[in-house]
Amino acid sequence: MSTAAFIRPYFGSSSTSIANEQVREESLAVSAGLKRHDAGLLDELIVRYQHRLMRYLLYLTSNREQSEDLFQEVWMRVLVRGAQFNGKARFDTWLFTIARNLVIDQKRKRTMSSLDELIEGKGDDDRPMAFEIADGEPTPFDRFANLEDREQLAAGLLGLDTIYREVLVLRFYEELSLEEISKVTRAPLSTVKSRLYRGLDAIKPKLAATSDGPPAVRLALADAGSRTV
Repeated sequence: MSTAAFIRPYFGSSSTSIANEQVREESLAVSAGLKRHDAGLLDELIVRYQHRLMRYLLYLTSNREQSEDLFQEVWMRVLVRGAQFNGKARFDTWLFTIARNLVIDQKRKRTMSSLDELIEGKGDDDRPMAFEIADGEPTPFDRFANLEDREQLAAGLLGLDTIYREVLVLRFYEELSLEEISKVTRAPLSTVKSRLYRGLDAIKPKLAATSDGPPAVRLALADAGSRTV
């Protein structure tokens, strides 16, 4: 049985419902397959993660053309450097780390030194977008937000500083834990928590639906309210 066939049953399940042991087995299977350059596995990974990866890149860059170029480069990195994935972490954590590093590298070529220095673009391709990208699995934001709310949320996120936007996207769209976000961003856990809470505080006044904001944001604020997300 190919590695792709072995892990395919896991791909149909929500990430929140997969048991820890299944996650561990899946990660190890992906690691083994990448080391063998399993073409079928790579196809499965692209199908599963393409929408999430593109959404993450769009929110980091605010530029569709740039995101599409980076999307291709990310998968080239996975193909070439797949042997570096040891299966000790989730594959999506490793994938988003690659994507983030490529964004930083591209910005450095434009004389910026870190992702923290990203600024909002002003061109036609940099305007706030109503994201139509979906992967078929509702996120915490999506479960409690209608189309209008999601459009407000996308515009609100694009109006935030990138360091806050990134943490909100990883936490509530990609459902990564704070520890996993810390690994992706290479920031201390305390910094991740601070960015999460500051981001939630910053996005609330940007959403004008009601005095409390759309249901998705109320859910997020409630989720973070205990300061132990």
